[in-house]
Amino acid sequence: MATTDMQIQEDKKNIDLKNQYHLKYRDKINLGAFYTPTKYIDIAWNMIKPFLNDKSVVLDSSCGYGNFFDYKINCEKKANDIDPIATNQTKDNFPEIDVYNKNALLGVNRKMFNISDNNKLIIIGNPPYNDTTSIIRSGIKNDNLEMDLDIKTRDYGMSFLLSYNKLDADIICVLHPLSYLIKKSNFNLLKKFTNNYKLIDGIIIDSGTFKETSKGISFPILIALYKKEKEGMNYNYILNYKFKTVDNKLFSLNDFDFIPNYINKYPLKNIKPNENDLLFWTMRDINALKRNRTFIHEFGYNAVIIDKNKLHYYIYVDVFKQFSHLIPYYFGNLDVFINNEVFNKYKDYFICECITRNNFLKDHIQYDNNISLQEAKEFILNYFKSLTGKHYVY
Repeated sequence: MATTDMQIQEDKKNIDLKNQYHLKYRDKINLGAFYTPTKYIDIAWNMIKPFLNDKSVVLDSSCGYGNFFDYKINCEKKANDIDPIATNQTKDNFPEIDVYNKNALLGVNRKMFNISDNNKLIIIGNPPYNDTTSIIRSGIKNDNLEMDLDIKTRDYGMSFLLSYNKLDADIICVLHPLSYLIKKSNFNLLKKFTNNYKLIDGIIIDSGTFKETSKGISFPILIALYKKEKEGMNYNYILNYKFKTVDNKLFSLNDFDFIPNYINKYPLKNIKPNENDLLFWTMRDINALKRNRTFIHEFGYNAVIIDKNKLHYYIYVDVFKQFSHLIPYYFGNLDVFINNEVFNKYKDYFICECITRNNFLKDHIQYDNNISLQEAKEFILNYFKSLTGKHYVY
């Protein structure tokens, strides 16, 4: 069968949408320019469908090649991107859509996209999330994007959320790291947004399913549906929110007890160690633990001085790192969690396993040294099965 011109154009569009071929890897990191798989685009559109009406305008203010508009539904659509090559491609792919080439974070208001105050504005898309302060890929990250001061943050993705608030969007359905909500420091940075919007639905997906975004450790991304509501949401709402993964696993932060309830995650200010003090690397979240060291031997700004009365908890964190492959990706931005009652009852198993790798600790803690390493590992595996329950990674 001969290939028609229409088929050729359709094939060309599919190729163009999936490959922002003009960008180098460095540019993709800084612009957050990564193709969003169709299955996730479909989820986002299905979330916003109930809110569409004849006054709706759907805007993707960081559209890339416009792949979010490769979805057949009748409504007014607008697209924007700071990259002129990307917007030209979007115009070619979707000639029926109003396409703009602007910095969506500078001079933010509805007029910049010719959207009336009478329109019901629905935001959709996958804005760049580029934490310019993160050590991950720090050598290729820039922090030179000009933006309104009232939405400027250390992460472009959080600035985009704040820009949606300035646009007075009615409904927002975008992809962003789960850490924006579950880490209290991030949540607080989004106060102008969370004061006016409430998370009403969301599905967690794996960053590892995006080509080139997570070459190392996967992190959880939330396809988040927000609705403008007068009371917004507070952090307690997030603590009790039932998050759902793409494979229908449910959890809330209040399901767990976390290690910072027992020991310091970060160094105490203006305190230096004595000669016999033990040191531990700063603790952030589970993914950071996978990348970083635990016990260290030289003092520095990332060194936590260990309270020896709580040494067993630091040992717990060290062992947690060794068994972190049993923890699913969607817990990657959580603090290390613990069943304190069970751990304290059987902590000798953890101490035994840890000392086989950190022999210097045996002079600093008492434990039952008759436990075999095999026995210790078997118990620890059972502990993690109990700790994670239905979330255990087999």
